[in-house]
Amino acid sequence: MSVPTRHEPATGARGRVGASLPDFPWDSLAGAKARALAHPDGIVDLSVGTPVDPTPAVVADALRSAADAPGYPQTHGTAPLREAVAAWFARRRGVPGLDPDGVLPTVGSKELVAWLPFLLGLGAGDTVAHPAVAYPTYDVGARLARATPLGADTVEELQAAWDAGARIRLLWLNSPSNPTGAVRTVAELAALVAWAREHDVVVASDECYAELGWSKAHDTTAGGLVASVLDPRVCGNDHTGLLVAYSTSKQSNLAGYRAAFLAGDPVLVAELLEVRKHAGMIVPWPVQVALQAALSDDEHVAAQREVYRGRREVLRKALQGAGFRIDASEAGLYLWSTRDEPARTTVDLLADRGILVAPGDFYGPPGARHVRVALTATDERVARVGDRLADLA
Repeated sequence: MSVPTRHEPATGARGRVGASLPDFPWDSLAGAKARALAHPDGIVDLSVGTPVDPTPAVVADALRSAADAPGYPQTHGTAPLREAVAAWFARRRGVPGLDPDGVLPTVGSKELVAWLPFLLGLGAGDTVAHPAVAYPTYDVGARLARATPLGADTVEELQAAWDAGARIRLLWLNSPSNPTGAVRTVAELAALVAWAREHDVVVASDECYAELGWSKAHDTTAGGLVASVLDPRVCGNDHTGLLVAYSTSKQSNLAGYRAAFLAGDPVLVAELLEVRKHAGMIVPWPVQVALQAALSDDEHVAAQREVYRGRREVLRKALQGAGFRIDASEAGLYLWSTRDEPARTTVDLLADRGILVAPGDFYGPPGARHVRVALTATDERVARVGDRLADLA
């Protein structure tokens, strides 16, 4: 008896949502990872964006202070947490007056990305638009709801799809981008929001790398801002139809806490809250306390940004010295790099030198000649990359 694959459902499984999903991309890196692990000096794993530095004491202390938590927490989050999110938006993102009722903590941001189309009631016949080069979960979320994913980056592309009959009901934006690190301008965001409002499309903007801008124009320490869709310059101080997904995993080393939130239109948030209450999708009470502490302290975020800035500079010099071109990469935790060859060829080249990266084809066909190089390895590991690439210089 043969074992059914994901693309060949078992008897009785046809129609199950799992059968419609692609294979998990990182599983395809098993061979490259094995070769990188075999390097005499060990692997330098730059394939995933998982933090490796300690969780800040201010956050860990807050978590411990809330360890006695015998009762059920609030799905909507505590009032102090929601107020801390609103204050953070005003202080760090140039978004004054965010209604705390329009804030909802989530169990990390990935679950929100995956389930948002379903939670909004999308289904067969509906379309979820997302960036053409994008983190795979936008596509997966559409499929989980049995909607149709669509890669589109511009108003012109969206309008062409609409004119061709696509029933777009949700538009995902991602600035700064994962994987490319590209940052949308205020004008670009405003045009996309205007188009969405004209067509009654909900806009969900994934902005979880916003505190990690690398040019002076995007560096919050220099007074610049990575614009949010909730920025008055973008939305006219009207949050109707707009949602922002945000995570503290990267800026505060909290991936293990699953500490994230959604913010924006209070009417949409209220609808999502009702569904999440029924489904028991609740952020644990100690994590809510830790998230409030993380968002209320800017010092540890600035310190972590400088750690990543140092690693970024080491990797940038090593890659460019080895003949790589780095595109976009204006913000975030990645260097979007290419040798103008198929991504898997580059993955193998680096794996043979003990370095593991993610191929750009994980993120859609337009990424097929790039690799995503993460800044999330220790200083000691990152320092090895230059020597390992020396023969390519």
